[in-house]
Amino acid sequence: MPAKTTKTKPLVAEGAKIGEPVPRAIVDTNTASVGIPPQPEFDAEKEIGDIRKQLETLRQKVTDASAAVQGGARQAIRQTEATVKLYPLSSLIAVAATAALFAVGIAGLQGKRSRYDRALEELRDVYDSVRGRF
Repeated sequence: MPAKTTKTKPLVAEGAKIGEPVPRAIVDTNTASVGIPPQPEFDAEKEIGDIRKQLETLRQKVTDASAAVQGGARQAIRQTEATVKLYPLSSLIAVAATAALFAVGIAGLQGKRSRYDRALEELRDVYDSVRGRF
């Protein structure tokens, strides 16, 4: 008797076998492939050079910004000194009015109680009165 031939292939012809762990990698649905794509070569010196350039740019920006702030502060100081010299009484009244506004604002914030605080205090009073009856 001749050997029996089959025209079908076995279920697992190549690749992974049943029960083997699946590799943790990237699944690309466009090409139906699993794996980590090849990465470009890493040049540490180039990366460090780029980071140094960025750091130098940031340093320059911070220096420019601080110089601008210092210049503006100096100008404000000069203008304030000139105003006080030219108008001493008006300046004194303006400073006193500003201080009074701040004081009134702070006192107003401290004096206000929230609705929750008032309700809680009322409940405490009711509880104390009920407790006093027994």
